[in-house]
Amino acid sequence: MICWQGSNYQGSVDSEIIKIIKKMHELSIALDIIEIAEENARKANASVITEIELDIGSQAGVVIEALEFAIESAKKDTMLEKANWVINEIPALARCNSCHQEFETEDLFSPCPKCSNPFSDIFQGKELRVKSLKVE
Repeated sequence: MICWQGSNYQGSVDSEIIKIIKKMHELSIALDIIEIAEENARKANASVITEIELDIGSQAGVVIEALEFAIESAKKDTMLEKANWVINEIPALARCNSCHQEFETEDLFSPCPKCSNPFSDIFQGKELRVKSLKVE
Protein backbone atom coordinates (compact mmCIF):
# COMPACT_ATOMS: atom_id res chain seq x y z
CA MET A 1 0.00 0.00 0.00
CA ILE A 2 1.22 3.47 -0.81
CA CYS A 3 0.41 6.32 1.53
CA TRP A 4 1.86 9.60 2.58
CA GLN A 5 1.37 11.89 5.54
CA GLY A 6 2.23 15.38 6.45
CA SER A 7 0.72 18.80 6.63
CA ASN A 8 3.71 20.46 4.95
CA TYR A 9 2.87 19.20 1.46
CA GLN A 10 2.43 22.31 -0.71
CA GLY A 11 1.86 20.88 -4.18
CA SER A 12 -1.06 19.09 -5.79
CA VAL A 13 -1.07 15.38 -6.46
CA ASP A 14 -1.01 14.64 -10.16
CA SER A 15 -4.23 12.96 -11.30
CA GLU A 16 -2.21 10.35 -13.20
CA ILE A 17 -0.51 9.26 -9.97
CA ILE A 18 -3.92 8.90 -8.33
CA LYS A 19 -5.10 6.77 -11.27
CA ILE A 20 -2.03 4.53 -10.92
CA ILE A 21 -2.55 4.13 -7.17
CA LYS A 22 -6.21 3.20 -7.71
CA LYS A 23 -5.23 0.62 -10.34
CA MET A 24 -2.65 -0.82 -7.96
CA HIS A 25 -5.42 -1.25 -5.37
CA GLU A 26 -7.57 -3.16 -7.85
CA LEU A 27 -4.53 -5.17 -9.02
CA SER A 28 -3.95 -6.29 -5.45
CA ILE A 29 -7.60 -7.33 -5.21
CA ALA A 30 -7.37 -9.19 -8.53
CA LEU A 31 -4.27 -11.07 -7.37
CA ASP A 32 -5.99 -12.02 -4.11
CA ILE A 33 -9.06 -13.27 -6.00
CA ILE A 34 -6.87 -15.40 -8.26
CA GLU A 35 -5.00 -16.82 -5.25
CA ILE A 36 -8.28 -17.74 -3.52
CA ALA A 37 -9.70 -19.29 -6.68
CA GLU A 38 -6.58 -21.34 -7.45
CA GLU A 39 -6.31 -22.55 -3.87
CA ASN A 40 -9.90 -23.80 -3.94
CA ALA A 41 -9.48 -25.35 -7.39
CA ARG A 42 -6.41 -27.28 -6.21
CA LYS A 43 -8.41 -28.58 -3.23
CA ALA A 44 -10.89 -29.96 -5.77
CA ASN A 45 -7.99 -31.53 -7.76
CA ALA A 46 -8.79 -29.29 -10.73
CA SER A 47 -6.27 -28.00 -13.22
CA VAL A 48 -8.38 -25.36 -14.96
CA ILE A 49 -10.97 -22.85 -13.79
CA THR A 50 -13.52 -22.26 -16.55
CA GLU A 51 -15.67 -19.71 -14.75
CA ILE A 52 -15.44 -17.51 -11.69
CA GLU A 53 -18.36 -15.55 -10.28
CA LEU A 54 -17.78 -12.57 -7.99
CA ASP A 55 -20.14 -10.50 -5.83
CA ILE A 56 -18.92 -6.93 -5.46
CA GLY A 57 -20.94 -4.39 -3.51
CA SER A 58 -21.23 -0.80 -4.63
CA GLN A 59 -19.80 0.25 -1.23
CA ALA A 60 -16.89 -2.23 -1.28
CA GLY A 61 -14.41 0.41 -2.39
CA VAL A 62 -13.74 -1.28 -5.73
CA VAL A 63 -13.89 0.42 -9.12
CA ILE A 64 -15.25 -2.37 -11.33
CA GLU A 65 -13.66 -1.04 -14.53
CA ALA A 66 -10.25 -0.80 -12.85
CA LEU A 67 -10.67 -4.32 -11.44
CA GLU A 68 -11.54 -5.69 -14.90
CA PHE A 69 -8.42 -4.00 -16.30
CA ALA A 70 -6.30 -5.47 -13.49
CA ILE A 71 -7.79 -8.94 -14.01
CA GLU A 72 -6.68 -8.94 -17.65
CA SER A 73 -3.06 -8.55 -16.58
CA ALA A 74 -3.17 -10.68 -13.46
CA LYS A 75 -4.81 -13.78 -14.95
CA LYS A 76 -2.02 -14.48 -17.46
CA ASP A 77 -0.32 -17.84 -16.83
CA THR A 78 -2.82 -18.82 -14.12
CA MET A 79 -5.60 -21.39 -13.87
CA LEU A 80 -7.99 -18.52 -14.71
CA GLU A 81 -6.29 -17.41 -17.91
CA LYS A 82 -9.18 -18.53 -20.13
CA ALA A 83 -11.94 -18.40 -17.52
CA ASN A 84 -15.19 -16.56 -17.97
CA TRP A 85 -15.41 -13.84 -15.28
CA VAL A 86 -18.91 -12.98 -14.04
CA ILE A 87 -19.09 -9.91 -11.83
CA ASN A 88 -22.34 -9.27 -9.99
CA GLU A 89 -22.61 -5.68 -8.80
CA ILE A 90 -24.55 -5.63 -5.53
CA PRO A 91 -26.41 -2.38 -4.79
CA ALA A 92 -26.06 -0.85 -1.34
CA LEU A 93 -29.10 -1.14 0.90
CA ALA A 94 -29.44 0.75 4.17
CA ARG A 95 -31.82 0.57 7.12
CA CYS A 96 -32.81 3.78 8.85
CA ASN A 97 -31.84 3.84 12.53
CA SER A 98 -35.02 5.74 13.38
CA CYS A 99 -37.96 4.37 11.37
CA HIS A 100 -36.26 1.15 10.10
CA GLN A 101 -37.15 1.93 6.48
CA GLU A 102 -34.92 0.01 4.05
CA PHE A 103 -33.69 1.92 1.01
CA GLU A 104 -31.08 1.82 -1.74
CA THR A 105 -28.24 4.25 -1.10
CA GLU A 106 -25.35 5.66 -3.08
CA ASP A 107 -23.26 6.49 -0.04
CA LEU A 108 -23.03 6.25 3.72
CA PHE A 109 -24.66 9.62 4.32
CA SER A 110 -27.87 9.42 2.29
CA PRO A 111 -30.83 10.44 4.46
CA CYS A 112 -33.80 8.14 4.89
CA PRO A 113 -36.36 8.82 2.13
CA LYS A 114 -39.21 8.26 4.62
CA CYS A 115 -38.19 10.32 7.68
CA SER A 116 -35.03 12.19 6.48
CA ASN A 117 -32.94 10.81 9.34
CA PRO A 118 -29.27 11.02 8.27
CA PHE A 119 -28.25 7.94 10.30
CA SER A 120 -28.57 4.47 8.84
CA ASP A 121 -26.75 1.16 8.70
CA ILE A 122 -25.69 -0.32 5.38
CA PHE A 123 -26.56 -4.01 5.48
CA GLN A 124 -25.88 -4.88 1.84
CA GLY A 125 -23.36 -3.55 -0.65
CA LYS A 126 -20.03 -4.02 1.12
CA GLU A 127 -19.50 -7.54 -0.29
CA LEU A 128 -16.32 -8.56 -2.04
CA ARG A 129 -16.36 -12.32 -2.45
CA VAL A 130 -15.79 -15.20 -4.78
CA LYS A 131 -19.30 -16.60 -5.11
CA SER A 132 -18.58 -19.66 -7.24
CA LEU A 133 -16.05 -21.46 -9.39
CA LYS A 134 -16.47 -23.90 -12.26
CA VAL A 135 -13.46 -26.16 -12.61
CA GLU A 136 -12.18 -29.05 -14.72
